[in-house]
Amino acid sequence: MDDVRTIYNRLWDQFSKEMPRGNHDVDKWIDDRQDDRYGITLITRPHDLIKQEVSSFLEELAGIEPGQYYYPPHDMHVTVMSIISCFTGFRLQQIDKNDYREIISHCLASVGPFEIHFEGITASPSAILVQGFPTNSSLALLRDNLREAFKTQNLVSSIDSRYSIKTAHMTVVRFRQPISNIEQYMQVLSSYRSHVFGVIKVNELELVFNDWYQRRDVTRLLAAFKL
Repeated sequence: MDDVRTIYNRLWDQFSKEMPRGNHDVDKWIDDRQDDRYGITLITRPHDLIKQEVSSFLEELAGIEPGQYYYPPHDMHVTVMSIISCFTGFRLQQIDKNDYREIISHCLASVGPFEIHFEGITASPSAILVQGFPTNSSLALLRDNLREAFKTQNLVSSIDSRYSIKTAHMTVVRFRQPISNIEQYMQVLSSYRSHVFGVIKVNELELVFNDWYQRRDVTRLLAAFKL
């Protein structure tokens, strides 16, 4: 947990230095209808009370910067593992879904339910994140199981291809245009640095086909797993 907190703090420290200077990244893909980056992800979703809490936070931000991309409640999620990171041209027909279901099911056999405590926010150069803290080692164990299992299989996968995932955050805002009201925006963000959003007990995971933003109109459920 300390390691996860260190990651979040490092992101915030960098963001809070750069944002007042107007240094942030705009997502040029987010409104591009030609964007065909798709992948497969193992995720879990927050319950309604946390969605409501996060949505209240996003409403405050939208009151200052309505032009940014704010995740609707039905798209909020935690990435457990990106099995196939989104890339241009990927289609479900290119793989056998059953192979992936079997491997993931095997990896889950030694993992029980676990909790994620959502407290505070942090940010990357292009997004705002709600901080998630697993309360035991089950999530880390599951991720290690998946890494090892896919190493031994001749299947398309790109686990850890961008970075080795350690956190349990939710991405809730993406910057679709330059922020004009930086001072006000930072004030609201700073006020939520330690805000308690709630706790979820993770006893079910979803394997989904998704676009980069996990938008509901694209996302397709491939399998659900009970822990």
